Amino acid sequence: MKQNEPVLRSMPMPKDTNRFGTVFGGVILSQIDIAGALEARKTAVLNFVTVAMDKVVFTNPVYVGDVVSFYTKTISIGDTSVKVKVEVKADRYDGSGKNIPVTKAEITYVALDDNKQPVSIPKK
Repeated sequence: MKQNEPVLRSMPMPKDTNRFGTVFGGVILSQIDIAGALEARKTAVLNFVTVAMDKVVFTNPVYVGDVVSFYTKTISIGDTSVKVKVEVKADRYDGSGKNIPVTKAEITYVALDDNKQPVSIPKK
């Protein structure tokens, strides 16, 4: 995946951590979902909802003060759905300059109309 600018960046705060001082996985999952939705919106200005997220494995922890970056790429576009890959990396707060891989996911979003029914995605 080409690593240009991330679609989303965040910096976790103490409220985002568990008793071990690492950021809750659910906080990262929520941000993965937001980043993926932002990528899906590049496909068409429609309402997208999450249908599925593949297995997510955390390979490294995230700490308070890390800058967490979410890189996205559209994998496929169907009639009513978009599949997006999200890669997450953390720049350590300690000044080491280390860019640490955290996790990745593939998410499927479905486009909905105003009645919350699946709607076709316009072809470009």
